[in-house]
Amino acid sequence: MVLEPKALKSKKISNECLVNATSDLSPTKIGPDLNTGGSNLTTVSNILENSFSQSHPEESDKKIKYNWDESIQGMILGAFYWMHWATQFPGGVLAKKYGTKLVFGLGNVIACWMCFIAPMLARWDYRALIIFRVLQGFVIGVAWPSMHNMTGQWIPPNERSKFVTAYMGCSIGIAIFYPLFGYIIEWLSWEWIFYSSGIIGSVWYIFWVLFVFDSPAQHPRITNEEREYIEGSLKGVVEQQKSLGKVPWTSILTSKVVWLNVIAMWGSIWGLFTLMTQAPTYFKYIHGWGITMTGVLSGIPHLMRVIFAYCFSTFGDWLLRNDKMERSYVRKLATFTCCCVNGFLVLGLAYSGCNSTAAIILLTTATAVHGAITTGPLSSMVDISPNYASIVFGISNTITVLPGFISAAIVGYLTLGNQTVTSWKYVFFIAAGMLIICGMIYVIFCKTTIQSWNTAKKDDDIEEMEKLNYIKNEGAVTTYEFPRGPNTRANY
Repeated sequence: MVLEPKALKSKKISNECLVNATSDLSPTKIGPDLNTGGSNLTTVSNILENSFSQSHPEESDKKIKYNWDESIQGMILGAFYWMHWATQFPGGVLAKKYGTKLVFGLGNVIACWMCFIAPMLARWDYRALIIFRVLQGFVIGVAWPSMHNMTGQWIPPNERSKFVTAYMGCSIGIAIFYPLFGYIIEWLSWEWIFYSSGIIGSVWYIFWVLFVFDSPAQHPRITNEEREYIEGSLKGVVEQQKSLGKVPWTSILTSKVVWLNVIAMWGSIWGLFTLMTQAPTYFKYIHGWGITMTGVLSGIPHLMRVIFAYCFSTFGDWLLRNDKMERSYVRKLATFTCCCVNGFLVLGLAYSGCNSTAAIILLTTATAVHGAITTGPLSSMVDISPNYASIVFGISNTITVLPGFISAAIVGYLTLGNQTVTSWKYVFFIAAGMLIICGMIYVIFCKTTIQSWNTAKKDDDIEEMEKLNYIKNEGAVTTYEFPRGPNTRANY
């Protein structure tokens, strides 16, 4: 998870280095607009229609600049999501069939290997770079949904929130690599952002293959005590693939609670993409920050997001273990925090104007509270169906990946030739509205309980075999009661 955004987001901060700062093409307003009392006007380059040009080709690669305007930059960034949605659902299904180890591992490492050719494509034509981003998003789309399959197999119910916080490794990656990208560009060249992604991803994959297994039963080095504890806490709720019947597609697709989780994810992801992907551009044009400062201060909010996610998930699991709050209310509290509280902070960011101190405080806090998503809808999707969590998450991500390119396109449209406080205010208004409305819908209507379709109806031949086995065992029906205790109670 730490490495994934290195492949995903490396293009964002490198864009700020690759794009010309000045040109004698048509003028474009940046900084404060006249309506807000500002007076800072300058020009940035506009793209020549259907052309690709390079400034000062005789200079070192470190100083190569490209005439890409806001619209082209938005296309390059948003292209990652154009087909990213298409492999989300298949990723969940493939993980259910072949395991997370294979699906997640290959999805990530192939995307990292692809980074090796990105600099060559950037020199060739921006349209080739757009195609590259589309393919990269398509490949890595299988990764996130596949993780929920492993979560359902490994993690006791009252420890899920804290484990899902590991998904925040993407924020650790941003916190580490955004500042690092800035220094790499200054010390070496922008190409090394991509080369380092490929190298580090390759090293990660070796460790992934050696140390990761899909279930406790497959792990060769796990202790008997730990395996029995995990399997005992999940017995009666999680079943091995071979004991499951057909996937209950109709029940999943018509489940109200599934779609309420999708709505919550839509709002939270829209807000996160706006803050995460557009922050470097916002601070560059509105607050006048250089590439190094932008990298450092764009990474800090994501580090705070990880810290907040860990603290909130620990608190949420404590509430569950000690019967302080029902599971549904823990998930609602978390969703209210990651969506609604986040939305109000983004509203504040919209009104921060040219106050850099207020802007970075509000952006950092808004990004931080989004960390509660690990205790909210991300954990909720495992709660409602541990057996089909990867499929539910795949359905959710197929839909909620859309904000990635929709929000990027909207930002490009609103700020094209108009990098002003007012333009960015509209960007943040839209994000805040998505966050607050989607969060309130979840809080009002969602109830996190395990769904009846979690254990699908088995085929007739499987049921007949189980009946025969039942007779062989003297007709004794063994029922399992969840272990009760501070760390094992499955509170559904």
